[in-house]
Amino acid sequence: MTGTQKFEELKHTRRPLSGAGQVVVVDTGALIGAEEIAMLQALHSRSLGGIDSHLLKLAQKGAKNFMETYYVGYGDKSIGDCGTATIFIEGVSMLVAKAVQDTQLYNGQEASTRYIDFARQPFANPHGSEEGVVFLERLRAFHLRGLGIMKSALAERHPRLPDEDEKVWQKAINARSFDVMRSFLPAGAATNLAWHTTLRHAADHLLRLRHHPLQEVRDVAQAVQEALGEMYPSSFKQKLYPATEQYVEEWMKNYYFLDEDYRYPGVEMVRDGIDRRLLATHRKELETRPAKAEPPKYLAECGTAQFRFLLDFGSFRDLQRQRAIIQRMPLLTDNRGFEQWYLDQMPPLFATEAVEFLREYRDGLIKAGIKPNVMHTGEYSLQRLVNLQYYIPMGYRVTCRITGDLPAHIWWVELRSGINVHPTLRKVARESGEFILESYGGDGLVLHLDNTPDRFNYKRGTQDIVEKVLTVS
Repeated sequence: MTGTQKFEELKHTRRPLSGAGQVVVVDTGALIGAEEIAMLQALHSRSLGGIDSHLLKLAQKGAKNFMETYYVGYGDKSIGDCGTATIFIEGVSMLVAKAVQDTQLYNGQEASTRYIDFARQPFANPHGSEEGVVFLERLRAFHLRGLGIMKSALAERHPRLPDEDEKVWQKAINARSFDVMRSFLPAGAATNLAWHTTLRHAADHLLRLRHHPLQEVRDVAQAVQEALGEMYPSSFKQKLYPATEQYVEEWMKNYYFLDEDYRYPGVEMVRDGIDRRLLATHRKELETRPAKAEPPKYLAECGTAQFRFLLDFGSFRDLQRQRAIIQRMPLLTDNRGFEQWYLDQMPPLFATEAVEFLREYRDGLIKAGIKPNVMHTGEYSLQRLVNLQYYIPMGYRVTCRITGDLPAHIWWVELRSGINVHPTLRKVARESGEFILESYGGDGLVLHLDNTPDRFNYKRGTQDIVEKVLTVS
């Protein structure tokens, strides 16, 4: 950034989304942008003249002419790996966030639902009817009323101890209350996310997103494509190949969402592809690994294992952040039951009311024509089920199928077994860890799982980002 440039002079590229949302590609103000730095690296790989000679060409030609001279005709996708962009996507549903994040190369952040005021957040209503609005507002009202009930109940169950700060204790009470009542938020609730990506991966992932089964995702993909094309014109002029577009559209439409009818309450190992003889040669690395140390990546050569389990969609959103494992995107329905843990945390009378509320809500969606009645032939429609996800509370369970090598599985089960992890995900992580130990412990594998019993955790109140108050001495 030049010394005279001001923040208000930065040219951020924006594309509006329907409603109040938007896509923003941030202009950092650098004289050498993402495309230029990528091209400089490419030239550096073809010449021993040194970076100064390339910088001189850039200064003489100017950024636009420099890129037109070299980058457009280069034809090597790897150049796009050398430049990055940061995209902020705002006012979109949780389902859009999951779609953008559904890549092992995703880097970024999503707004933590624990710190969002859902009294005001928009809820997407793709059905477009007034009845759809009524159902979503019923969920909002139940969620908000439940927060008040849970805060009172938790304060009574876990009174503040003399050595506990009142503000931190109250934050912990609020966090635990939300941990329970998030289960009644619809997947169509609005959120914000940031996506930091290489230019190459942005183009590759947008190919999939623009053929996503959800129209909202396709609209966001189009907005991101346009904004990136304006910000980085030399990087987003790729030729589109009709056969490729048709192929991606076909598998995204018919096979993207996993709707596997799985009812077993525990964790199941679907496939054990670990080579025991090869694993035996790594006994030393397995036995001596200390807590918090990642195992060597080369252990991946021993093969992969696949697990399957039921998990509420709210906790799946957390699990999906584990990029090392391959995860299918589950279809959110109300067919596999509401996670019992949420009901068990409620005062008994309120839990009974919650069960009745869910039954009436489900029946109402069918009567309103929002939820297809699969009991009646001819009413089943995959597209209708895809859109139904916007109205389903996130406490309902989905079938999760994950595949990974041994280092990937070790990492996620140890990380997600921690006391600060949501209890429904923590339970699955610990069960998966026990399965892994049972399978490979004889080969020397040691796991460092957190087996501390679940409890109200006062330290949750310290997990926040707050602005420092500066004092003048």
